[in-house]
Amino acid sequence: MPKVIVLDKLAQEGLDLLAAAPGIEYEVRTGLKGEELRQALAEADGAICRSGVKITADVLEGNSRLKAVVRAGVGTDNIDSKAATRLGIVVMNTPAGNTLSTAEHTIAMMLGLSRNVAPAYQSLCEGKWDRSRYMGTQLANKTLGIVGLGRIGQAVGARAKAFQMRVLGFDPFLSRERIEELGYEAADSVEAMLPEVDYLTVHTPLTDETRNLVDIPQLERLKPGVRLINCARGGIYNEAALVEGLKQGRIAGVALDVYASEPCTDSPLFGMPGVLATPHLGASTEEAQAQVAVEGVGLLVDYITTGVIRHAVNMTPLDAKTLSELRGYLDVAFRLGLLLAQCESGTMARCTLEYRGDVAGKNTKLVTASFAAGLLAHALAQDINIVNAEVLLRERGIDLVEKRQSEMGAFSSVIIAQIETGGASHSAAGTVFGVDMPRLVQLDDFRLDAYLDGVLMVFTHKDVPGIIGAVGTIFGKHQINIAQMAVGREAKGGEAIGILNLDQPPTPEALDEVRAHPAINRAYVIKLPPAGERPAWMAS
Repeated sequence: MPKVIVLDKLAQEGLDLLAAAPGIEYEVRTGLKGEELRQALAEADGAICRSGVKITADVLEGNSRLKAVVRAGVGTDNIDSKAATRLGIVVMNTPAGNTLSTAEHTIAMMLGLSRNVAPAYQSLCEGKWDRSRYMGTQLANKTLGIVGLGRIGQAVGARAKAFQMRVLGFDPFLSRERIEELGYEAADSVEAMLPEVDYLTVHTPLTDETRNLVDIPQLERLKPGVRLINCARGGIYNEAALVEGLKQGRIAGVALDVYASEPCTDSPLFGMPGVLATPHLGASTEEAQAQVAVEGVGLLVDYITTGVIRHAVNMTPLDAKTLSELRGYLDVAFRLGLLLAQCESGTMARCTLEYRGDVAGKNTKLVTASFAAGLLAHALAQDINIVNAEVLLRERGIDLVEKRQSEMGAFSSVIIAQIETGGASHSAAGTVFGVDMPRLVQLDDFRLDAYLDGVLMVFTHKDVPGIIGAVGTIFGKHQINIAQMAVGREAKGGEAIGILNLDQPPTPEALDEVRAHPAINRAYVIKLPPAGERPAWMAS
């Protein structure tokens, strides 16, 4: 029975959903680290966490069971996604669950800064009544700059518009036209935005491009009296630059919910006039906690039970509809990889996949990953799947190239795979008959129609009479039953090929006898999964 481990405190709604999931057991174990965490992950098929636990490369090392980690929240900084990918572990997050809570907290921080809410309350606690000291400013008719117009950025923008603010937006992944469709003015860059805005809020991941987005060099470009808010990721603003901007009077206010290093209980910003700080509370609402828990558990249960992958941060999403549409092609590609890996024992240098016909318009990245999984299935000791196959293939120095051609040939869709080694190359083409019947339609230069399942014996020979009968006689003598047969040839009297689907692998004696026939050039055995059998990550 699949097992899920809950590594951080999770809302009861999520735990209830886990308890109701048929065929899945779960265990709550919080506060784990080091060897204890490593062992717990090694005994689970799936894990769900928040930001408390650190799932690093060392606690994942050697894990052959864990299939997925879900972060009940947006950020996955506490999960080593590269290490997980290499081990074939899907990493997913819940990008929508805390959208409204974080957007509302951003607005709350803006209002708190504008009306000096925290220091005014503190003065009352100290027995003071000093209204003039806490003169504020209104949001109406001020300009708000939003960097990052994803779900949260858009939600902030919508609320700012309700406060009658002018909203400038910048997002390198949204066109100017799309930003204007959302009802905002489009800025050409962050630098161009800085002199215009009275408030600046950021809603982006922390990347090399967004780190220290506002730093010392940007201070002189800021509009005097600007207020900066960060409820996204610590490090997007350089905290030392914020201190300097406040001292200079260039910055009127700073509101932070996130920090470069967390937990953060000591910062030069804390206690400075014009600073409002909270301990990463953006998603800390009852509604958000329940939503991310339910969404996170749903992601994990769906993946474990159906193979559906949504909101993955380390691979292409694979939803139920896509999986249904692609399953036949995934199966063909996987079997082609298995087949070609057994055709040649030389060192592989390059693979090329060509998609022709209808399949060229599908999500071929997933199909290519399935081929790579088949190619490496028996080459490495670790489990191979569509998450880690391409990474591991490239780590071995093997180039992987995709080509697409929408024009149809003899089939509505065909996948042509080729591998190149130091001294040879082999190619195979496959298609899907009906809904889910994988077929081999070409092997090297030979066209044919063979079943892509079970035990195959492939033999090339001179195109002369009696070969098929001779091979059949040999196998009959050794009590090896032939289930199916396919033949092909280059030209009459030239080279020919035969592929036999056998009920069991031929004995070494039978294979030696086939190879001893004077007209047979080469004979070898290919082992594929039986018809209908698929790896777990492909099954529904």
